[in-house]
Amino acid sequence: MDKMSALTMFVATAEHGNFSRAAEVLGNTPSALTKAVAQLEEELGSRLFDRTTRRMALTEAGRIYLEGARQALLQLQLASEGVEQLKHELRGELRIIAPPSFAPAFLNQVCCRFLNEHPQVNLEVDLSDNYDDPVDGSYDLALRDGPIDLPGVIAQPLVENRVQLCASPAYLARKGSDVSLDNYHQHDWLIFRHPLLNRHFWWVKQGERRLRMTQPTPRIASDNYDFLLACLLDGQGLQFLPQWSAAPYLARGELVELMPEYWREPSAFGPWIYVLYQAHRRNTRKVKVFIDFLKAHWQAA
Repeated sequence: MDKMSALTMFVATAEHGNFSRAAEVLGNTPSALTKAVAQLEEELGSRLFDRTTRRMALTEAGRIYLEGARQALLQLQLASEGVEQLKHELRGELRIIAPPSFAPAFLNQVCCRFLNEHPQVNLEVDLSDNYDDPVDGSYDLALRDGPIDLPGVIAQPLVENRVQLCASPAYLARKGSDVSLDNYHQHDWLIFRHPLLNRHFWWVKQGERRLRMTQPTPRIASDNYDFLLACLLDGQGLQFLPQWSAAPYLARGELVELMPEYWREPSAFGPWIYVLYQAHRRNTRKVKVFIDFLKAHWQAA
């Protein structure tokens, strides 16, 4: 039996807890898996499982070997994909995670263009504000504008995360366009709530001058960015928006920028949107091509 087949059977046995369930998943026989594990144990000179009539569990050596076996199989899969993609057009699945607000702003367009040019690729796109671990074994790449100090993860800056104050023409017709640091409390405000954001004040900059703005009582507060954006477009108040989100609405005249001499600091979200991926995926052609599509979108914007 070849080594990779034996490793595959060992990993499946460890993950499913016994030979019978692992054999069923692999479409093999329990005796074949038993033989594969015995072969590995003989080569290593160590038991990989403690077995009783009622249960089996990994030994300390088994736990160490399991991690190495998983990495070996992953690297072989990535290498095979890379060679295959050199010979043929892109194919397979690309798994992406991003905040929900990125979809209407730019991710919808990028994904559709990518699919049109690479019809053999399937996309799995999860839109989530989960900031715990955006790039784990479940995803090929992630987009985010929050903290990026993640071990073993490559972070490429994609687009600047500048923040500007906006309102709709309907709101300005009703409330007036006179908005300043002296009277902003008199206006209706739409405020995005997030655990990373301060609820009491904002920092804004005018050139080199840095000013602290006390947050007004919001007319509408929400933890859903798209909900607030819909309310903003409907004329319900003022809102600070990142430039990447506001740009198409400003271009179409659906929003107007206010106090353009001031820029709100991005605070905990940081000054850039980043594309992130694990180091072992740096040479995966699907990942590299999709990142090129993202960059091309912003270069053309």
